[in-house]
Amino acid sequence: MTVVASYLYRNGKRTDEMTLSSQPFEANANEFVWIGLTDPTIEEMACLKAMFSLHSLAVEDALNGKQVPKVDIYGDQLFVVAKTAYLENDRIAYGETCIFVGQNHVITVRHGSAGSHQKLREQLEQAPQLLSHGPDYVLHGILNFIVDGYLPLVETIENRVLEIEKHVLISFLEPEQIRRIFRMRRQVIKFQRVMGPMEEVASKLANLKLPCVDNNARPFFKDVHDHVRRVENMVIGLRDIVTSVFEATNLLEQQRQERLRGSSQHGRRFWLCRRQSLGFTA
Repeated sequence: MTVVASYLYRNGKRTDEMTLSSQPFEANANEFVWIGLTDPTIEEMACLKAMFSLHSLAVEDALNGKQVPKVDIYGDQLFVVAKTAYLENDRIAYGETCIFVGQNHVITVRHGSAGSHQKLREQLEQAPQLLSHGPDYVLHGILNFIVDGYLPLVETIENRVLEIEKHVLISFLEPEQIRRIFRMRRQVIKFQRVMGPMEEVASKLANLKLPCVDNNARPFFKDVHDHVRRVENMVIGLRDIVTSVFEATNLLEQQRQERLRGSSQHGRRFWLCRRQSLGFTA
């Protein structure tokens, strides 16, 4: 089974563990279910579809695991896709979290995501008065968790680039260091392209009238939107830093090559004059 956690919450407090079935789920007042899965099977998603009347297209997208960040509306339910990101050496690896949101359920489907939601769940459970708001508050918590995960990634890359920048001021870079800067530049540009759709997702949840999102929850999503914008600005600044280091490296390398060529030509002229002074013909 790929079900990581599945619990019923009543008045913001965890009560019973839930099991997947093919029977429709009926919630009482002030109850909702939060189910988390990683790389689910077709059979598991079929059970969830039957339990919570999930839309076929949303289920198909959640199984696919290759969606861009977006917000889709299916009747009285929402389907949200967010991109997760983490560092593997100098490469940014991406995952995906699909979130089904209804009046009495929130279901997360994770693909390739390195960050478990266990600590997030424990954190939200410590504030039952907030968790009692329901699935839209959980949705806010998940998105905030994902966006906050971008910050250490950006800061780590920035520190690595600044270290290389210091090295550039001292001596010429080795070919592998130059290639590393080029790889980082490509990674930052790609990450910037991810931030655009993520900003659009946060903006829609903060500003549009959507099913399952109560007006009282909008300030929470505006906070997520502010976090996305902050990271987006950091990425723009990081791209400028990487680009400046990359251009400075190219300029210094050109100057080094010109000096080498100039030194070589000077050496040839010196030996030519030396040969002529000794009576040798050119």
